[in-house]
Amino acid sequence: MHLTQTDDPPLSNQPARDVERADAGHTRVVILAAGKGTRMKSSLPKVLHPLRGLPLITHAIRLARAVSGAQPIVVIGHDAEAVAAAVGDSGECVLQSPQLGTGHAVMAVADHLPAAPNRVIVMAADMPLIRSATLRALIEEQSRAQAAVALLSVIVDNPRGFGRIVRDAAGNVQAIVEQIDCAPEQLAIRELNASVYCFDGAWLWRAVRQLTPNPRKGEYFLTDLIALAAREGRAVRAIVGDAEENIGVNTLADLADADAALRRRINRAHLLNGARIVDPLTTYVDVDVEIAADAEILPNTHLLGNTRVGAHSVIGPNSVLRNAIIGSHCAVRQSTVEDARMDDYSDAGPYAHLRSGAHVREGAHVGNYAEIKNSTLGPNSKMGHFSYLGDATVGAGVNIGAGAITCNYDGVSKHPTVIEDDVFIGSDTLLVAPVTVGRGARTGAGAVVTRNVAPNTLVVGLPARAIRALKPES
Repeated sequence: MHLTQTDDPPLSNQPARDVERADAGHTRVVILAAGKGTRMKSSLPKVLHPLRGLPLITHAIRLARAVSGAQPIVVIGHDAEAVAAAVGDSGECVLQSPQLGTGHAVMAVADHLPAAPNRVIVMAADMPLIRSATLRALIEEQSRAQAAVALLSVIVDNPRGFGRIVRDAAGNVQAIVEQIDCAPEQLAIRELNASVYCFDGAWLWRAVRQLTPNPRKGEYFLTDLIALAAREGRAVRAIVGDAEENIGVNTLADLADADAALRRRINRAHLLNGARIVDPLTTYVDVDVEIAADAEILPNTHLLGNTRVGAHSVIGPNSVLRNAIIGSHCAVRQSTVEDARMDDYSDAGPYAHLRSGAHVREGAHVGNYAEIKNSTLGPNSKMGHFSYLGDATVGAGVNIGAGAITCNYDGVSKHPTVIEDDVFIGSDTLLVAPVTVGRGARTGAGAVVTRNVAPNTLVVGLPARAIRALKPES
């Protein structure tokens, strides 16, 4: 059976109706995540390597939850504490110790489950591009044929070390032969095992206990169950899937291939939802990013983490947004916005940096080479270039001149600065916190403000001193 793919949304998780379609109450998902991942040549466990904003294990868990109403069971082993911490409350962890292969991992799960579900999906944690539609098709095929197992295969020229699907003359699946055990003629087979299975639950728990160690490696291979099912006369079905969907991550080169494929999928989904991505090849969007219709993303832009971009906003080029909330009709030009918020009709850049806790209110402007941290820039206020706000609250209609900064750190503690509405901060002003500048006040160029400034007062000098009262604007 060949699987015809449809476009999924960029996220692996699907709405509740998909869970119902998959007959979720009778299906459990087992995720194999115990391996060492030595081919990654990294101190970081393989399943914790990030892919478009999420570790591989999280991609697998989201996929599992999309097709099952129950938490997935995650088999852990190598660096178990770190992997279990990443799983958190989103799955049930089962320790495989010692780690004696995929069959041995499923044996550990059999002892863990209090009752056998009708179906068990077993999948590796290093297959992040599998779609929920594929798992649903696998469930449907196993149920329709009353098969001992329905499995996912792929036909490609590069075997990547995967096992080969062996069929008889009639095309029936007879076995999966791991590459280490392949005869020369079997090495030529291009239908590969993608390591995604849907088992008849009752049959699996009985059959898995019949596995014996592979004589070459001393491990229990889950793939040996295919030949066992064929010998028993039980049906085995294979769905031939999409090659790109079945990229397995065993090396950092594989991870880069998976990233490129997932990036194309994510960008296409946003384009189909009405966002304009000018150059998808140079646009990097994480899986949890939201982009409204009519937003425009220019080249060489990274939208990371939980970033949200509102309608009619223009982001880029050469911008980096991480966990940023951008309203509608905003502009972010060649700038960085991290853990910060921009309200409707505000803009930043070029070369601005909004850091953690920055909040740019409606209609406000942040100029080039300006930086804001843990501060609010009020509605319709303007912040000139080469200026800095830290731990500051700025009111509405304020003008902050070029080179003006808040001196918020005294070497021990951070202190607040308050700039009230309609204030004019002259160029190169230093506001030494804690300090408040009252409504309608002005500072002269180069002023060093060490004391509170009364409303509607002009201060100049070092240290700044009041020289005259100002007439309040009507």
